[in-house]
Amino acid sequence: MLLAFSDIIDAGALLTGGVDRSDDNQGAGSLVGQTIADSERDLIIDNLKHTTCNCTHAAKILGISIRTLRNKRNTNVEGGVPAPSPGEA
Repeated sequence: MLLAFSDIIDAGALLTGGVDRSDDNQGAGSLVGQTIADSERDLIIDNLKHTTCNCTHAAKILGISIRTLRNKRNTNVEGGVPAPSPGEA
């Protein structure tokens, strides 16, 4: 599956997996100094926001089952980390 923000797909979209990173400082450099658990949590939250909280779509993007995504999301919420809801994204 290929996602794009416009009708034209350029090399930049292919290299970043279709995610527009032009207005933020995300990327491999932002992962330095973070635990794997924190990075995983941020990826889950970012992908839920990107898919307007469509868990099925977010799970496919992340390459995990929807059950795993929901379990990880619930674990994060129980740990006090707010996760986006369908009405918030």
